[in-house]
Amino acid sequence: MFKLSTDINYADALKLLTSHGKFRIKLGLERITQALELLGNPQDKLKCIHVAGTNGKGSVCAIISTILQNSGIKTGLYTSPHIFDYTERIKINGKNISESDFAYYVQEVCAVNIELTEFEILTAVMFKYFADNNVEAVVLETGLGGRFDATNVIKSNLCAIITHIDLDHTERLGSTKSEIAFEKAGIIKQNCPVFTCEGYEAIKDKADECNSLFSLVTPNEDTSNLSLKGTCQKENLSLALAAVRYLFPSVSEEEIQKSLSLVKHPCRFQICRNDLIVDASHNPNGIQALKDSLDLYYPASERCYVFGCLKHKDYKKMTEILFEKGDEIYFYHFNNPNSCTIEELREACKYPGKVFESLDRLPSDKIKIICGSFYMLNEIIPQSLVLQ
Repeated sequence: MFKLSTDINYADALKLLTSHGKFRIKLGLERITQALELLGNPQDKLKCIHVAGTNGKGSVCAIISTILQNSGIKTGLYTSPHIFDYTERIKINGKNISESDFAYYVQEVCAVNIELTEFEILTAVMFKYFADNNVEAVVLETGLGGRFDATNVIKSNLCAIITHIDLDHTERLGSTKSEIAFEKAGIIKQNCPVFTCEGYEAIKDKADECNSLFSLVTPNEDTSNLSLKGTCQKENLSLALAAVRYLFPSVSEEEIQKSLSLVKHPCRFQICRNDLIVDASHNPNGIQALKDSLDLYYPASERCYVFGCLKHKDYKKMTEILFEKGDEIYFYHFNNPNSCTIEELREACKYPGKVFESLDRLPSDKIKIICGSFYMLNEIIPQSLVLQ
């Protein structure tokens, strides 16, 4: 049985969090519901904007949280995964939870002695931390799916936002977009509006069932003031602003436009320097968005790619979408048991690929693109380049 300690530090908390068996996907709300009840149900004290989707949900969350905090609203932001450090996942007004607070809350959650997954522990930590700090609005990104995601333990929300849906995690969420839309629609709550750019029947049906306003958003916002780049940001921005304008009518257009230039969302078509782009696209749809953005912003530039991927992703299709004849391609096997081997990536790609060694050994005369998986970025990219 786990017991509270008065001197637990951050390293100890990470050992608790990442101990054997915790890093797994185990969908369902029973365990986290029991844990949160023992913690006083902090989630019931919070007002949440809940965001689900295959791609774009992190950008939508970043945009909304930036606008709210810059408008004087104490705002909590919960996202995943992190790139360099677990504390990146939990922020108040743009500031990461401190290592000491993180250690304290991880210990407090583990002390309820319910066997939780890593993501469930982090989600419980987030709810308790935000409630204890009297956060006024929480921007809440689902981890996987929606209906049975740990974040969906909330009983109501300010609104639900469902971003672009595509085929990903099909082994858990369904083999068609309609089936996946049904899982994402699980975050819609009674009498709480839902915003989406895609009119899936499953989303409309769930909204009707919950007597919730269904708002089909036209992706037509001007992205010129938005710091985030990429062709997909028009849709993300349109969703974010539709929700903000509906929920917070007192926030002026001037405040909104000023905030857009301050939005930070690392490693999503992030131009780190003139010749280096980092993009955490990790499924075919995300890779297509990356390719479209490269063709828009760098149509004439010769390209050099560093690509690594998890085995359960459709990496063959991703290489077919992204690479063209003449591209210089490097493959990377990162420190994850599910990382594709160099041989697997070479077999999947119709163009020859080399083994990546280091950034400084890449050609200086080409645009360099690091992409394929979140889990490899901290092994390749200096933190100072992406967390500026």
